[in-house]
Amino acid sequence: MHAKKQVTARDVFVWSLMLMLLLVSCLVSLSIGAYHISVKDIFCTLFQSMFGVKDRTAFVTTMETALYEIRVPRIILAIAVGMSLAGSGVSLQALFRNPLIDPFILGVSAGAALGAALSLAFLPHIPVQIVSFVCGLSAVTLVLFLARSRREVPVLSLILAGIVVSSLFSAGVAVIQLMVDPYRLGSIIFWLMGSLTNASWKVIVSVVPLMVFGLVLLHLMRWRLNILSMGEEEARALGVNASSYRTIIIVIVSLLTALSVSACGIIGWVGLMVPHMARLIVGSEHKRLVPFTILSGGIFMLWVDTLARGLTDFEIPVGIITSLCGAPFFMFLLKRSREIWES
Repeated sequence: MHAKKQVTARDVFVWSLMLMLLLVSCLVSLSIGAYHISVKDIFCTLFQSMFGVKDRTAFVTTMETALYEIRVPRIILAIAVGMSLAGSGVSLQALFRNPLIDPFILGVSAGAALGAALSLAFLPHIPVQIVSFVCGLSAVTLVLFLARSRREVPVLSLILAGIVVSSLFSAGVAVIQLMVDPYRLGSIIFWLMGSLTNASWKVIVSVVPLMVFGLVLLHLMRWRLNILSMGEEEARALGVNASSYRTIIIVIVSLLTALSVSACGIIGWVGLMVPHMARLIVGSEHKRLVPFTILSGGIFMLWVDTLARGLTDFEIPVGIITSLCGAPFFMFLLKRSREIWES
């Protein structure tokens, strides 16, 4: 029998702090935007709408529309996408035993980008989320097919296949950009930069339940990641079928990444940065690291989207802000790794 690990006072403090930070982040995100709403007005509007207060003013009605039809769906989608990308990143880093791996290594982003470009350029009658999601999963299927050898999926072959497929699908996106009508080119480029402007209840209903399902599966399998991160031989010695669990986790991660990219475009660096930040706080034990990383990813993406809407008079694509944060962070990782190797 496994001994239960006691919850320490530090764990309670850290999780309480993170949940409070999530609540504060939601309030800040609700108030910031092209139409500013104070925290007092937010609570008044929520109170009146929940308890069915009649004779509401036009001002309250306008705030209700801004909150329920624009900002609340956007907040939910930002949290779900951030959680999905961060959870996928920490899982793949454990799986490949490489802290510099991110969810896009499997070619999902390139496949989803090709699907979005096809939809925006030639298939406007089909929702971009559907075509993007199908192409993203198709890219991962091709990667697994190319990497599989004798019922196993070697890690090195998987990474190389992901690079090849990503290059192939990226070339397809470039060809579409050359062929497409100039009036539609702007929408393709803006989508590729990553944005949450298309957030709506319809999008949430179509992608968020599947994201929650995938995140729950990753959470339930977090204890296996400790074994898989030790290597295939050690996992086999402990009676764990590393190849089977690797395939299952890759499928879950691919699903989460494809859903994220199909909903809001390519948002890089989240799956790389957030797991490292989480390790600095809770350590590398995956039973704690996985849920903490998932929650941190939601908070991080929520603040990134809030900055995208509030920094300037126009909205900045979310992917640009994550890249501006990710590049210096990656430089820090490289410098820190070099210092560790030299010592």
